[in-house]
Amino acid sequence: MKEIFTKQFNVFVGAGSLTQLSELLIEKSYSKVFVLVDNHTKKHCLPLLKPFLAQFDLIEIKSGEIYKNTETLKDIWQKLQDCKADRSSLLINLGGGVICDMGGFAAATFKRGIDFIHVPTTLLAMVDASIGGKLGIDFNGIKNEIGLFKHPSLIVVEPVFLKTLPLEELKSGFAELIKHGLVADKKLWNMLQDLKEINPNVIHKLILQSIKIKVKIVSKDPNEKGIRKSLNFGHTIGHAIESASILNGKKVILHGQAVALGMFAESWISHQLKYLSQKEFYQIESFLKQHFDMQISGLDAHSLIDLMAHDKKNEAGKIQFSLIHKIGSPKLKINCDHELIFKALNTCFNIT
Repeated sequence: MKEIFTKQFNVFVGAGSLTQLSELLIEKSYSKVFVLVDNHTKKHCLPLLKPFLAQFDLIEIKSGEIYKNTETLKDIWQKLQDCKADRSSLLINLGGGVICDMGGFAAATFKRGIDFIHVPTTLLAMVDASIGGKLGIDFNGIKNEIGLFKHPSLIVVEPVFLKTLPLEELKSGFAELIKHGLVADKKLWNMLQDLKEINPNVIHKLILQSIKIKVKIVSKDPNEKGIRKSLNFGHTIGHAIESASILNGKKVILHGQAVALGMFAESWISHQLKYLSQKEFYQIESFLKQHFDMQISGLDAHSLIDLMAHDKKNEAGKIQFSLIHKIGSPKLKINCDHELIFKALNTCFNIT
């Protein structure tokens, strides 16, 4: 077990980390403890957490990005209110990115803020969603349109939860590991190249390094005014693809899968703008195609660009990207015209 402690973060990573949760609960003597789960984490993860808790009230929501909205948020607030939660209560978010984002937002706003703890159960949440203090919900189909910054009291990253995940969820989180390597750490990128397969026994060894990358970046730029924007690489196009899949009412494209698609297209843009060499672009393209399905159907370029217009990085009405100019080094605040974005979508995915 390793501890990462900074002014903003208190993160425990590795086997045995859940004991730190027990110790904090004893130390803080919260008036009430609530655990937020979805139907999957209730079945597969709550039994692993229960031995480390005494009394608690359970709040259950439906799983999936399509439920990360105001209606579900109201349900969480209602349960807290019905169970007489007060300012000395605690909410433990047991789940993936949706649970961490929405549970944290609910806690940060209930009675002007109660303590919350993230216990991420997906790889994506372990290396990304639980780290950095970004909280929020989707609104009118736009990803994370409503939210705020607030850090949890504690983050407990216990790799045993990875064994509860299907392969598609592991791959979704793997995309964020790739992103961290591409924007900040060529050593991590090279380590990822050596992986023969994606499984919990191999992946858990890379979690600590990936978390350290994000903690370092967020500590320098907590409110995303500068270098933290690099963590949005792949997300301008990726979020648009994910949002479009939600609005279409078809099978929702997982966040990590959408980010992988976004990284492919945004690497292509980086190469077209002469930031990224052809050799490194081909290396990225080959690796992403090795691990992810790069085919998209049922989406059109105009709708995707309309969704990109809502991206939070945008300034003065310009669609703004975080790109890379070599593996391990970002290129920030790059405005791209619609023509180049159309060409990227068409070239990479045959979207018109």
